[in-house]
Amino acid sequence: MEFNWDSFEALEVTRDEVAESFEDPFSLRFLPDDGEIAERSRFFCLGKALSGKGVFSVYKSTGKMVTMLMAREMAEEEDFFYNRKSKDAL
Repeated sequence: MEFNWDSFEALEVTRDEVAESFEDPFSLRFLPDDGEIAERSRFFCLGKALSGKGVFSVYKSTGKMVTMLMAREMAEEEDFFYNRKSKDAL
């Protein structure tokens, strides 16, 4: 997977942590149901870096190239959702 970092804004996370969160086998990627973000085809990713840090990312994708827009550490609710969904996958 190739990343484009040109428009990237990081809050409390590094580029390496973001890339690692996409490689997480339990990462969750989804498109919001409605609103401006859905209309602009922005996707969300919840995943864990190798350090265990939870990463929430907003990105767009052509299928081959992932353009990272923003990433930050997961909020408590997002971490709870991620953990619940990853346990369901086991």
